[in-house]
Amino acid sequence: MQAVKLAGLEPANVFGYFEKICSIPHGSRNTTLIADYLVEFAKEHEIDYIRDEHNNVIFFQEGTCGMEDHAPVILQGHSDMVCEKDADCPIDMATEGLDVTHDGKFVFARGTTLGGDDGIALAYAMAILADKSIPHPPLEVIITVDEEIGMLGAAAIDLSMLKGRTLVNVDSEEEGVFTVSCAGGCRVTLTLNVERRPVYGPCIRLNVDGLQGGHSGVEIHKNRANANKVMGEFMNRIQNLMPLCLTSFSGGSKDNAIPRSAQATLVAMGINLERINDIAAQLQAEIREKYDEPEATVQAFDVDALGGNSLTTESTAKVISLLCAIPNGVQTMSQDIPGLVQTSLNLGIAKLGDRFSLTTATRSSVNAEKDELVAQLKKLADMYEGGFSTVGDYPAWEYKKESRLRDTMVKLYVDMFGKEPEVLAIHAGLECGLLSEKLPGLDCVSIGPQMHDIHTSREKLDIASTERTWKFLLEVLKNL
Repeated sequence: MQAVKLAGLEPANVFGYFEKICSIPHGSRNTTLIADYLVEFAKEHEIDYIRDEHNNVIFFQEGTCGMEDHAPVILQGHSDMVCEKDADCPIDMATEGLDVTHDGKFVFARGTTLGGDDGIALAYAMAILADKSIPHPPLEVIITVDEEIGMLGAAAIDLSMLKGRTLVNVDSEEEGVFTVSCAGGCRVTLTLNVERRPVYGPCIRLNVDGLQGGHSGVEIHKNRANANKVMGEFMNRIQNLMPLCLTSFSGGSKDNAIPRSAQATLVAMGINLERINDIAAQLQAEIREKYDEPEATVQAFDVDALGGNSLTTESTAKVISLLCAIPNGVQTMSQDIPGLVQTSLNLGIAKLGDRFSLTTATRSSVNAEKDELVAQLKKLADMYEGGFSTVGDYPAWEYKKESRLRDTMVKLYVDMFGKEPEVLAIHAGLECGLLSEKLPGLDCVSIGPQMHDIHTSREKLDIASTERTWKFLLEVLKNL
């Protein structure tokens, strides 16, 4: 596969396939085209495959000369990506490919997420399967869908035909880190019934912007503000001065991305924009001081309108109260592994339509604590006489004390790079827990090249790291 925009980068085949993947829209729940491409690839290279009704794809390839009788090895990644973009980016990520490029050190996409999480896993696997000169045991390559919205593909996939019990997951973002355990989680949504009526009066637009955002798992502990929670506090302080009727609210777009911005429109009775801007300035200063948010902005603007179909003051007060009451961020830290977040919640999406809804990513490496946090959210929904639902529940991936795969990979890494890899558990979710349930006795390790700022438009993939990880992956396959 020849790259064009990424021409000249090594490994050439890997970046060729990665560029092609970037040209195909493949956000979560939009994986038909990428599955079509994977099937075309399999047919072109005469690779056995299965594609299920969910667009999960599994490839099967025999071992190369001298390795035909080895035990099968599973390579695994997911085909969907988080679609985030800058406000001024014209790309429709549902129908258009990415504007991918590089600066000699990093690959990135102009104005959008890159999807290195987890397009690079597909690119690695395809480059291996397409090159008959690469030595490897029999391969079973699992490409799941909708990992980013609750691991839905991994939950639904049938793996009964697989023989392998050794799995290399390529869905980590730090080179030299071997992930061997991860949190379980689920997506929880709370809804409120609201009452609207015609309300006429001066309108104001509230805006929270300039926050760093980031991954709700691996970056939840980095002292970053949540735009939805900031907006809730902003509206609460204004409400203490004057009655409010909420007309619109929108904050965040992914439950597993820390929201960077939120907007709301209000009809404010007895409005005093100067006093509201004083509140905004004070809150902005507090956010910049309390969090690692040097670019945070909290603002209010006049709107050239006289109200409309807005929430009643009672419904508005209920919305604001729930926004302020819902927990967010790190809930507990692990007592066994220093520095590891044990349980957390991210208020990723807040929006007002016919109802007001809040959607969270809830995670824990202790299944009982996850269940307890979900129960706490259910009680909160009941307290506000609201709705409650969960989706994408997946178990924690528990640490395996005896692992031939981990021992082999650690030794190879030391031999190749002259230093020990970091072997750790992470708070982010990986599909290894679900796959381990379906394949009893599974031995898993997760690796990946160095990436930065995943799930944001600042996402970038380290070119040199991609090549080193490629060479290491090939060495692992040769030695299993």
